[in-house]
Amino acid sequence: MPEPRPLGERRVWPRDFSDRLSAPLPGIREYARLVREGAVRPGPAGLVDVPRIPCAPAPPPVPRAGELAVTWAGHASFVVRIGGLTVLTDPVWSRRILGTPARITPVGVPWASLGRVDAVVLSHNHYDHLDAPTMRRLPRTTPVFCPAGLAPWFRRRRFTRVTELDWWEAAVLDGVRFDCVPAHHWSKRGLADTCRSLWCGWVLTAPGGGPRLYFAGDTGYGPAFAEIGRRLPGIDLALLPVGAYDPRWCLGDVHCDPEEAVRAADDLGAARMAPMHWGTFLLSSEPVLEPLLRTRAAWHAAGRPREDLWDLPVGASRLLERVRATGGDARTG
Repeated sequence: MPEPRPLGERRVWPRDFSDRLSAPLPGIREYARLVREGAVRPGPAGLVDVPRIPCAPAPPPVPRAGELAVTWAGHASFVVRIGGLTVLTDPVWSRRILGTPARITPVGVPWASLGRVDAVVLSHNHYDHLDAPTMRRLPRTTPVFCPAGLAPWFRRRRFTRVTELDWWEAAVLDGVRFDCVPAHHWSKRGLADTCRSLWCGWVLTAPGGGPRLYFAGDTGYGPAFAEIGRRLPGIDLALLPVGAYDPRWCLGDVHCDPEEAVRAADDLGAARMAPMHWGTFLLSSEPVLEPLLRTRAAWHAAGRPREDLWDLPVGASRLLERVRATGGDARTG
């Protein structure tokens, strides 16, 4: 593994990261077809099951020493407690984001129950992953880990401890290692900033041979998963996106469908998988419960143990303890 880079290091990056794209981005014709086909949101039949989306908002648990705890707040937002740190992934606590209807399930974790947030990891700058109102709720001294080129967004908002990394770089905070890894996606936040910052996933590793977690952020399926598994083996839990995939002709290169997410878990060598990026915002045209049902079916078809699919309700938590250094087995709860 590469040596960790200094926290808060100021760096000079290329002006454009388009060379990192896995496939060409859709153009005006593709977006016009999307609107013409009415494939931007689910139809009435696809919304019938909104009340059946599993949802049980609750405060996150406090893990014991050596445990990993994850709580799904909705979409790509998790409260991760690892190595004594509380880490938020792509935190979106807002009811509404730009260009999208209000969330269809409540935030799974009351903000007041979080306590101190020790770090935030960001995968890219799309509005459903980087939410300015949520970031404003955090102390400006909160450590932030983000992909290359995104630090100026935080520094303009007076965050003082921002570490931006390229793919396959890492940094360490209080013993927990943060590895920035590739994703098959893209970035854009304004009218003229397409691919001006990078996109990524993260691997978090607890000190002393403790648990290792992979957070995919937003990604399509591709060879990055197998490479991550080779370079960072022993992933105990993979947080993988399973929603916002239909229609495939438009979204297939940048969003996994459920079957691809299960395949990605296998490529990673991950012992467990927690589905995310579904059941919160209406971003595409598949029925709202379909991602969950297809993920369960794909997991079963792959012959994976049911208990290793952590298909959490919004607001639910799971605990894991594993010590890799001694070859210890895992205990889940």
